[in-house]
Amino acid sequence: MANQPKIDIRTSPYIRKAPTVAEIMRNVVYALLPLAAYAIYQFGISALALMIVTVLSCISTEHLFCKLSDKKTTIGDASAIITGLLLAMTLPPGFPLWMGAVAGFVAIAMGKTLFGGLGFNVFNPALVGRAFIQAAFPVSITTWTPALATDRFIEFIPSTLALPFMKPVATAEWTAQVSIDGFSGATPLALMKFQGIMSDSMDLFLGLTAGSTGETSSLLILICGAYLVYKNMLDWRIPAAVIFGTALSAECLYLLDPTKYPTAGFMVFSGGLMFAAVFMASDMVASPVTPKGIFVFGLLVGFLTVIIRLFGGLTEAVMYAILFGNAATPLIESYTQPRIYGGK
Repeated sequence: MANQPKIDIRTSPYIRKAPTVAEIMRNVVYALLPLAAYAIYQFGISALALMIVTVLSCISTEHLFCKLSDKKTTIGDASAIITGLLLAMTLPPGFPLWMGAVAGFVAIAMGKTLFGGLGFNVFNPALVGRAFIQAAFPVSITTWTPALATDRFIEFIPSTLALPFMKPVATAEWTAQVSIDGFSGATPLALMKFQGIMSDSMDLFLGLTAGSTGETSSLLILICGAYLVYKNMLDWRIPAAVIFGTALSAECLYLLDPTKYPTAGFMVFSGGLMFAAVFMASDMVASPVTPKGIFVFGLLVGFLTVIIRLFGGLTEAVMYAILFGNAATPLIESYTQPRIYGGK
């Protein structure tokens, strides 16, 4: 009797209701809030203002297009909030607010509404908005400011409040502050690409460097991603495949010439790779769903990220790598469909 298996008897219901779109979106917002708080701690009120503007721009644009098409407004599902937060976190903390508003409009109008709304978008809407800004305002999108500035909670970064098509004017205090030796706003990728300087891996992992508003702390990004995995609202295989593809490509080049190419750890923890792998590449609509397709998608995104970073004209490339992967997703899925049981 002691060796007999135990039978676990439970009461109904035995089938659980799947989470709604709104529930999934709200949990993604919850996962992004710690990153937003850390961004405000690093860059101050400029980062807060940028996030508010991009979120409001995305919400108002979605509401506007719903009204123009005589549809019930969809701002209640929180997807526009996610697009605004993701967009703000991929922009420099001192990015002019009016440009952030333009980016939010383009992200929703061209990246989401143009394809038919939520669930029909071919590309990640936030990346569409950032790609437009990258082409339209290349100087502002590559102008970085230092983290942990002394007066970041009481003073805006000068470029934040710049008027449309006007050059920002920095105060004497700000100019003196950013001129201190060792207090540069250059990102680790820029230092590596143009000066051959490798940043400390621990600083990259903890987020003690300059960079985009919400992309600096790999540790915090992993924790927030783990929350979504725990809630079963993130397919962990997608970020894992992207990280593996990046590490594999970088390590192959590093083994060829360690004096010329950075290590795999540097390529994974620097720039926006970790943030993009967890929150961008894992877009439920624009990413593959087949097991083999996810692996191919991750290898493709990782490979393109490394190649463009090291041999292209841009310091960061994960945005273009994911957009290219999104475009290739239908082709990837067509060749990686699992065999139907009993079929040839």
